[in-house]
Amino acid sequence: MIRLLLILCLALAAMPAGAVTVEKVVSPGGVEAWLVQDHANPIVAVELSFAGGAAVETVAGTASMMAALLDEGAGPYDSQAFQGKLEDLSITLAFDAGKDFLRGHVKTLTENRDTAFDLLRLALTQARFDKEPVARIRGQILAGLAREQQSPEAVAAKAWYRLAFGGHPYGRPLRGDPDSVKAITAAELKAHARLWLSRQDLVIGVSGDITPAELAPLLDRTFGTLPARHPAIAVPAAAAAAGRTEVVVRDNPQSIAMFGADGIRRDDPDWWPAYVVNYILGGGGFSSRLTEEVREKRGLAYSVYSYLMPFERGGIIIGGVATENARIGQSLDLIRAEWRRMAQSGPDDAELQNAKTYLTGSFPLSLDSTAAIAGLLVTMQVDRLGIDYLERRNGFIAAVTADDTRRVARRLLDADGLTVVVVGRPDGMVTP
Repeated sequence: MIRLLLILCLALAAMPAGAVTVEKVVSPGGVEAWLVQDHANPIVAVELSFAGGAAVETVAGTASMMAALLDEGAGPYDSQAFQGKLEDLSITLAFDAGKDFLRGHVKTLTENRDTAFDLLRLALTQARFDKEPVARIRGQILAGLAREQQSPEAVAAKAWYRLAFGGHPYGRPLRGDPDSVKAITAAELKAHARLWLSRQDLVIGVSGDITPAELAPLLDRTFGTLPARHPAIAVPAAAAAAGRTEVVVRDNPQSIAMFGADGIRRDDPDWWPAYVVNYILGGGGFSSRLTEEVREKRGLAYSVYSYLMPFERGGIIIGGVATENARIGQSLDLIRAEWRRMAQSGPDDAELQNAKTYLTGSFPLSLDSTAAIAGLLVTMQVDRLGIDYLERRNGFIAAVTADDTRRVARRLLDADGLTVVVVGRPDGMVTP
């Protein structure tokens, strides 16, 4: 009975996805957004993406610090007044920086929609970077970096990217380091915003209680005064280094390991077979091979996983595991063995069919809010997936064949090429 109810719930959850219609809205001034209308609730969500991100900054941490300050005072409002206005009207407005992009997020009740767009405009075009919020946000970032030094997972992640990418911008920590964060000036934050918040490569996704006719003039009013272009992006292509190992000694009872290798870009023709292969290998939770071998059969770790991470100028396949110091070597040996077995023979027929069934059936569950839909609309544009992607997406997965998975597994999975970082005091592993 419980199984039947679960199947019915999944079926009902899947129904709205087929009804999702994506519309292209172009303002009189030429600003474009993709829109999904949903008038069931009086909510509007907006997602933004600007090119650049941390990869283009000259001082590590500038993009993240700038993003954190955009809603800390703008135009006539100082930080307290700006934040107070957001709170009084239940408007969510925030920004964050990734390696290749700066993202913005807005969520508002329909009745406060015009004010929300106006505050977004001020944040993008007239951010103040006043002395008090700059000092406060700098202090928060430094405190966060200090906490990360006590987190084995954060230490492992930073060390892995540095080991894999070296001096490439992808090797730098997103929020910088204490020295770089202390060195960032308000003038540099203003300059970064002025250079990189532009209409060139601006991507907008909107979902919720708004029509194309209502959205179009708001696009011009909000984004029309942004600079037309940003500087040329001179970030080179990146490939993760292969076969490196580093141990960061910490007196913890457990060791945390991150492992990974060069992957593929999102626009690679092999993306969908790779997506299916990774799901079977380590991305499928309890149904994945890594979980079966490391956790279920031997009880070595509570969690072990892998995932594909595409960038604009490269991509990786990366994963992690945590276990006792005495057993981390055994866990890594098992991970390499499964990496090698998948590369040699690919998934079996049952694994492939189960993966395709889950990956197609579970997708509608990700469209569970206006914010999630707006975020997906931006991803569809940034990754150049096409406005009809929602209709075609499951067909890409259904078309993946056993031959495709075997070929891509051979291409993607080199057990000897895994770069590994271990944080702890792992038995039997060479330490500095």
